Amino acid sequence: MRVFITRFLKSEDGAVTVDWVVLTAGIVGLGVAIIGGISSSAVNQSTGVGAHIDTMSVFTY
Repeated sequence: MRVFITRFLKSEDGAVTVDWVVLTAGIVGLGVAIIGGISSSAVNQSTGVGAHIDTMSVFTY
């Protein structure tokens, strides 16, 4: 049992998985933060474009 515990403590196989999980969580968090910052501006711009299109007249012949 002591050999198993010693081998388990020296093993670093799981460390790579933890690194990838942390890196992926950071990337997802950054994406959510960027979307949160841009979404209100995008809604304002699309509302402005929609209002401008509503004021235009369409002529048919």
